[in-house]
Amino acid sequence: MRVTRTPRQARHVGPSTVREEIVGTSGLGTTYVSSLRRAQLQLSLGVLALGVLTLGALPLIFALVPASRGISLFGLPVLWIILGLLVYPAVVITARWYTRASERLESHFTDVVGDR
Repeated sequence: MRVTRTPRQARHVGPSTVREEIVGTSGLGTTYVSSLRRAQLQLSLGVLALGVLTLGALPLIFALVPASRGISLFGLPVLWIILGLLVYPAVVITARWYTRASERLESHFTDVVGDR
């Protein structure tokens, strides 16, 4: 007498980890990636709004208040001082903050994906 068993079907058919969900573009993987994109878009739009409000306000102030164009400090017009000395460090600091915030978002995403 010979004993044989019937072949079993695989217990787990779908992806087992979140990484496999993302690579396989399943519904859950798409949700994770779209949440990361949404967070990055929100960060980008926030930085863009900050730049528009601060840098965009300067020409508006100098156009609406003509007396501000004539102010000088140490023999240089204040407009030049603001544009030449204050804007660039502010842009660099904002860019650094944006990069670090974006890296934090990606790190959080990697932590979530890595845990599952």
